[in-house]
Amino acid sequence: MTPIQADVREGEYGERVLAVEPGGAELIPLSERHGTPLQLFWTWMSPNLEFATIYVGVLAVAVFGLSFWQAVLAIVLGTGLGALTQGLLSARGPAFGVPQMVLSRISFGYLGNVLPAGLNAVTASMGWFAVNSVSGALALAALTHMSKVLSLVIIVAVQLAVAFFGHNLVHVFERYAFPALAVVFAVATVIILSKAHLGAGGKPIPGAFLITVGATFGYAAGWNPYAADYTRYLPPSTSRRAVGRWAGLGVFVSCVVLEVVGAASATLPGKGNPTEAFTSQLPSLAGKLTLLAIALGAVAANVINVYSGAMSFLAMGIRLPLALRRAIIAVAAGTVGFVLALNGLNDPSKYENFLLVIAYWIGPWLGVYLTDWYLRSGNRVDGFLFDRRHNPWAGPVAMLIAMAVSILLFANQVKYTGLVPKHYPKFGDIAFEVGFVLAAALYYGFYRLQHDRKSEELVMPAAA
Repeated sequence: MTPIQADVREGEYGERVLAVEPGGAELIPLSERHGTPLQLFWTWMSPNLEFATIYVGVLAVAVFGLSFWQAVLAIVLGTGLGALTQGLLSARGPAFGVPQMVLSRISFGYLGNVLPAGLNAVTASMGWFAVNSVSGALALAALTHMSKVLSLVIIVAVQLAVAFFGHNLVHVFERYAFPALAVVFAVATVIILSKAHLGAGGKPIPGAFLITVGATFGYAAGWNPYAADYTRYLPPSTSRRAVGRWAGLGVFVSCVVLEVVGAASATLPGKGNPTEAFTSQLPSLAGKLTLLAIALGAVAANVINVYSGAMSFLAMGIRLPLALRRAIIAVAAGTVGFVLALNGLNDPSKYENFLLVIAYWIGPWLGVYLTDWYLRSGNRVDGFLFDRRHNPWAGPVAMLIAMAVSILLFANQVKYTGLVPKHYPKFGDIAFEVGFVLAAALYYGFYRLQHDRKSEELVMPAAA
């Protein structure tokens, strides 16, 4: 097998938890590999055991107008698709030992990868970070009666501290947060479902079912660009099926359960902001514990967001001669996210638009990524990961065209309605489906046109 040139992460880290992870988005050497596939279950369960997940279900009934059972079907379908791709992408991490957005260079090239990696850096470490910080701060403020600003400062400080230390502490934090979150939300689930009017009929807006499928897919698939970040430390010999199974199940179970609970809670009267409206349905002690769990869940989600956001920033190819570059970028991005959260602290109603927006770029990115994986099946592709000369045009062009067409024609948001749903509302919002399919089809054709001799020399057969 011909050796390749690769950027290898420097420093010793191993399995130490309270040590700052060195380096950035480089290859993890074999001597540093550790962990088991099972850890992925709670690593992906805990981040979804938070109020943002519940609110997706609330939207399906309270805003989109679906009945409870219609919402359940849409939630299972949309989440299932996002969890499936989460498992597929996670399974690739142990073999390559690099973050997800570095793997994206295979299809997008070193420079072209700035498009998806840059989008992910912004949506993860700033967008999602701000959204989840607000929900966590509102829960903490309602529980302790502290000011919203002070609550936000506390939530953000804890998030940045965990993300600063890095990979091992993130996994451990999610592991110990999981049982506490699971027990509290299990109690809340039983209480809400026992009170909810599950047979109540809905008055759906046009295209409500597809809008809900898109929103739930967008929420679950929002983790896809992070997938390999949390499997790249696993030994290369780790079972791919086990990795994919535990990662996918973690996303699927947590999202479906809490979104269904959110849909059920929307059939009950509530008061105050969305967080208070949900917890007002619970007995006093259960309500307080749920508020605490919502705050903890926001932290569990955001340590993932800011960690992977920093990885995506570094995967853009930006070179920083700092041993702690990942840790520093995480804190810097989280600080920007804090400012955004502070500005939106009194307006947490932007969930709907945000959830749909992330699906608009993730769908086309997935279409390109998965199609490239299929086309290069059986070939060695690790030579592309750190090769600055590898700059194919097919990936970025296919993604940009698919994004433009899907948004222009099929987006259905409060601030912008595409041409198709504007004239035919029953179509709802199918931008993510169109973006995925169109990007895959375009890339399939473009790949054949760009496949030159130089690329053939870089692609070598390998067992992996």
